[in-house]
Amino acid sequence: MYFGSLHVVDLLVILAYLALVIYIGRRASKSNMSEEGFFLAGRKLGKLYQFFLNFGNATDANGAVSTASLVYQKGASGVWLSLQTLFMNPYYWFMNAWFRRVRLVTVADLFEDRFGSRSLARFYAIFQIFATVVVIIGFGNLVGYKVTASLLVKPEARWTAAERASVAGYHEMKQLEATQKTAPLAATAVARLGELQDQNKRGELRSYISWLDSPTGKWSYYLIYTLIVGGYIVMGGMAAAAVNEALQGSLIVVFSFILIPFGLQAIGGWSQLAVRVPPATFDLLGGGTSGIGGWELAGIFLISIVQIHGIIGNMAVSGSAKNEFAARFGAVSGTYAKRVMIILWALCGLIAIALYQGAATLSDPDAAWGSMALLLLKPGFLGLMMAGLLAANMSTVASQTMAVSALFVRNVYKYLRPATDERGMVAAGRWAIVVILATGVYAAASMDDVYSVVQLLLTVNVPFGAAVMLIYFWRRLTAPAVWTAVIVSALLNIIFPSWIAPHVDAIARNPALTLQVGEPGRTSAVYFDSVARVDPEVQTGALIGLKRFHFELYVLDHLGLKVRALTPSGRNAARFIYDGLFPFVVLILVSLVTRAPERARTDQFFGKMKTPVGATPEAEAAAMAATRDRPHRFDDTKLFGSASQWEFTRWDKVDAIGFIACLAVSGGILVCFWMLLRAAAAA
Repeated sequence: MYFGSLHVVDLLVILAYLALVIYIGRRASKSNMSEEGFFLAGRKLGKLYQFFLNFGNATDANGAVSTASLVYQKGASGVWLSLQTLFMNPYYWFMNAWFRRVRLVTVADLFEDRFGSRSLARFYAIFQIFATVVVIIGFGNLVGYKVTASLLVKPEARWTAAERASVAGYHEMKQLEATQKTAPLAATAVARLGELQDQNKRGELRSYISWLDSPTGKWSYYLIYTLIVGGYIVMGGMAAAAVNEALQGSLIVVFSFILIPFGLQAIGGWSQLAVRVPPATFDLLGGGTSGIGGWELAGIFLISIVQIHGIIGNMAVSGSAKNEFAARFGAVSGTYAKRVMIILWALCGLIAIALYQGAATLSDPDAAWGSMALLLLKPGFLGLMMAGLLAANMSTVASQTMAVSALFVRNVYKYLRPATDERGMVAAGRWAIVVILATGVYAAASMDDVYSVVQLLLTVNVPFGAAVMLIYFWRRLTAPAVWTAVIVSALLNIIFPSWIAPHVDAIARNPALTLQVGEPGRTSAVYFDSVARVDPEVQTGALIGLKRFHFELYVLDHLGLKVRALTPSGRNAARFIYDGLFPFVVLILVSLVTRAPERARTDQFFGKMKTPVGATPEAEAAAMAATRDRPHRFDDTKLFGSASQWEFTRWDKVDAIGFIACLAVSGGILVCFWMLLRAAAAA
């Protein structure tokens, strides 16, 4: 009755869900023969669908698995890599209205509309297609694979000799680390611990073995999963994605709750959290040397609020709303629902700490969610949780794929084939989806560590996010400044540190750059994510930097900041603040020394941005006609005067009430979470 670790009942639940999403895609396909119909659902989605679209777009299994993993590694403070978005909700009340008022189909259209630069629009499209497919869609596939792999555990009797040695080495490392906390280790034990830690950094040690660890198992999973996602969005487009968000949103709530009661029962009840989990782990800020501190939280928030503007899905989600209020309400209500889910995921991470510690500690923290599900859930419940995970992943992959497809069709393919009619554009969009999903599978197969990818997700959109922010706020911004800022920032802060420097021996093996601080067995790298011995068996041998090279810290160190004296959290804070501010410095300086943008185009753009979306098509047409005739008719609403280069406007009643309400809800959620943690620590 079992297939691997899944009961036949679990398989039936999963198959029923997959059949339903394909049916939804088939039903939605009949009304998607135009570009707006396929990519924006005809701009007809009301508040309810906007809620589910925003909730599903923001809430995915990546968030559940990565949040539980980070809390498992860092304690409650690890939640801030996800929960810092709680402070962004009041800002969403305004931001989504801007993306609706601009009245475009893709974010790339924004650059052509604002600057008249098709080449800049195409550059944005190509950059984001690559970044989204490789980082975001690939990451979604990776998380789905990791959870599924942790559910399909290979019996010990079927392990190979190499697999047996890998598991034995991992448990030996954990035993030595536990002993080191209570008493000094002998010199030979310190050397052995260092050897095992180096092997672990390379991913050579495992706490369990999965059937999917083989190349055949991994590729089989990716192909089946991708065929299902591709099936319903190729047929149904954005309308199918929106309907599926409603279904998938319900399943997301289910899988977010389902582990908690079973987990608490397994550890002996709520009171056992305080017994099994170290007190510092419950702290929202700090929580030990690996926790996230206040300055790091500030840096994460800075880059998050900048990068959110450059995300390709903004125009698709907000642009599909039938009016401004639907876009605003959907944005804040859908994302607030996600904040509640984040708290539930963090609680799952704390339960994982109680379950898996000492010799039972997981070698791969990213497997915490799947390991708990396999341990705690009975047949039927496990299938329901798996369906929820698939739903969460599929909803995000689907919406991101739709946005990438729209970018390709409108901002790349359309320039190559300008005579293509509406049906031809939709057909091109469907073929683009096939290629996008296939590339996402290849990208996922090249990834391994969730924490590293989460950090990359935080920064990959910062250069274009900064540009989009200034597009909406500053008249003096120029196209050459955007080109310069994006290229320089991407090269110095993303491409060089992540994909070039770790493979250059002069950098990765440089003794000055492979510096580590801390006690033996508890060291942390300064300029790299981690550092290991070139030869694990030679503890006095040369070191090599692994994963990302933190070029920001290298620059800041040469500017006078003593980065080696900072805590790991302090170094992360310095990196994030640098990454968040650097593009703005370049954008402003280059804009001031290059020719100002065309006055008439700029006037029309900001006139449109101040024109509310009409309640009916007739009202909308009349309002835009009036703005084209008199683009300065709303200049009296500018905050710093009609002659100012800054386009901030005074709030109206809806702006003020919505912002205050969002602040209250954000504060309430944070206070409730803090009280929950205090209650758990004192139980």
